[in-house]
Amino acid sequence: MAESAFTRAAAPGALPVLGHALHVLRDPLTFVSSLPSHGDLVEIRLGPQRMHMVCHPDLLQQVLTDDRTFDKGGPLFERLRDFMGDGLATCPYAVHRRRRRLAQPAFHHQRLEQYGAVMTRQLERMLEEWKDGQVLDLFPALSAFTLRTVSRSLFAADLGEDRIDTIQRSFVDVFSGALPRMLVPDSLQRLPLPGNRRYREAARTLTDTVNQVIAEYRENGTDQGDLMSMLLAARDEDGSALSDQELRDEVVTLFVAGGETPAAVLSWAAVDLAAHPESLRRLHEETDRVLAGRLPRWQDLPQLPYTARVIDESMRRYPAGLLLTRTTSRETRLAGLTLPPGSTVAFSPLLLQTRPEYYHEPERFDPDRWLPDRALDMPRIAFAPFGSGARKCIGDAFAVAEMTLALAGMASRWTWERTTPTDLRPALSPAAVRPRRVSLRLTARTPAPQAMKPL
Repeated sequence: MAESAFTRAAAPGALPVLGHALHVLRDPLTFVSSLPSHGDLVEIRLGPQRMHMVCHPDLLQQVLTDDRTFDKGGPLFERLRDFMGDGLATCPYAVHRRRRRLAQPAFHHQRLEQYGAVMTRQLERMLEEWKDGQVLDLFPALSAFTLRTVSRSLFAADLGEDRIDTIQRSFVDVFSGALPRMLVPDSLQRLPLPGNRRYREAARTLTDTVNQVIAEYRENGTDQGDLMSMLLAARDEDGSALSDQELRDEVVTLFVAGGETPAAVLSWAAVDLAAHPESLRRLHEETDRVLAGRLPRWQDLPQLPYTARVIDESMRRYPAGLLLTRTTSRETRLAGLTLPPGSTVAFSPLLLQTRPEYYHEPERFDPDRWLPDRALDMPRIAFAPFGSGARKCIGDAFAVAEMTLALAGMASRWTWERTTPTDLRPALSPAAVRPRRVSLRLTARTPAPQAMKPL
């Protein structure tokens, strides 16, 4: 489109000092979804920070394909860097290519199969804790599962349960304090408030513990078959390796990407399935046919297409990166507007993944929209739950496999229905949009006899 064809506006409803921050916290999905009605490029404010929200796919294509001009940055990423450092998800253009090259072998297909065994073991641990008739607070249970999975994929060495628990607990404390710090002035973050003290203490514990683990891995020097071993062994073209600080940043980044995000997607999937009995029935049929009551393995993934479509539909409806930002590294034009260096540009996959020109009845839960013949002509930019271009999430295959195996395992052994207390208002965190509380009543099930097959 020609620049003159794009429309620009400022979002209404900004409050003094806070801007649109309260709207984002109270109902992030509704606020973000409302922005395209105002224009193709919409100015919003989070506190004192002004940013330009991209609401048209052509503009988003421009932003995502030119990562040199639209670099990782903005107020949200600066806050994330407080505890994530310069990991792959937050590092600037100047270092991203090298970091990506060094981390890529850790996510090679052969390694992913090894991590699949970890996923199955941790899935078994979670499902064995569930009881027939239990009312389960779903998200915390799934979050514990995904954190244990990423922990054991990172660290196969015997670190001791206490140390793994310390890493996970301190990460949760740091992560839960990250979003409030994104939306309040620096002066408030320096006050000796309980939340600030808890955040700093947890951040220090996390850093110290991960540094100890890195030192032990370096001293041991053997390949443990885990992510940490691969990151330690990685060498760039000039022979350089990741430093201890770079390793620490990547470890924390993997916890962020592999913890809350897949747990949120699985929670939404369970909610939608409970509301659509026919979809849940089809999921049970597929898992009965393929698994016959056993736990799913990596090798089962190609035989679980309906399960995978449910995951895709949940990622479409509730994308993890609801509000992402970039910073212009040089003067550029966007939608006919000249942006000076240092301008903040924001975007949301939700705005593309709910556009009616790409998705028939976009508000409807419909896993079959991902059947190959229906999804064939969809533009790539219309579905980007893991980002796009050079900055696409390196762990996308890991995450999709984990979520598919988890949902198949849940459906193989259990059915569920929503009960009270449930609060489906979306809660925003630095890495996901999740339901505030999902209470499910669990009912144990066995595979349909006619569907069973020998192991």
